[in-house]
Amino acid sequence: MEKCIEKVLVSKEEIEEICQKLGKEISRDYAGKKLLLVSVLKGAVVFMADLMRNITCECEIDFMAVSSYEGTKTTGVVKFKKDLDINPDGCDILLVEDILDSGITLAYLKEVLLQRNAASIKICTLLDKPANRKADIKADYVGAVIPDEFVVGYGLDYNEKYRNLPYVGVLSPKAYCGK
Repeated sequence: MEKCIEKVLVSKEEIEEICQKLGKEISRDYAGKKLLLVSVLKGAVVFMADLMRNITCECEIDFMAVSSYEGTKTTGVVKFKKDLDINPDGCDILLVEDILDSGITLAYLKEVLLQRNAASIKICTLLDKPANRKADIKADYVGAVIPDEFVVGYGLDYNEKYRNLPYVGVLSPKAYCGK
């Protein structure tokens, strides 16, 4: 598995530091609010698990599953696979995402949640890849800004593989181009 990784982009240690830093900021900003962390499945579940252990204010968690990717490319169409179990009405929602890439998925989710009367909606992403942005959206909390490379690990996948790597690495084109 690791032979398909060209280089480590964000190490395990750097991810731990990011989770601590963002956890402190979120705890400060959401003290006394009705915080609902919403993980965008599947990729963000690893990040949210580590992030929420660094948040000291009260919060609830829930999950949504949507997809706009096939292989390494976005389709531009968001497909809903799982909705929230908690009613977002009146909640201060923090969408927790593994990577903000095209922004299409997060823009769609933000609009859906606004229509459901969320008190506020902010975005926390482990990785921000602004080079591919197609939607007018920005994260409120960003772990690291990365270049336009296909990354896997720490929840991010290629065809459901590599999610269990403890770091974020650049996937060799050989792994997905059949070379």
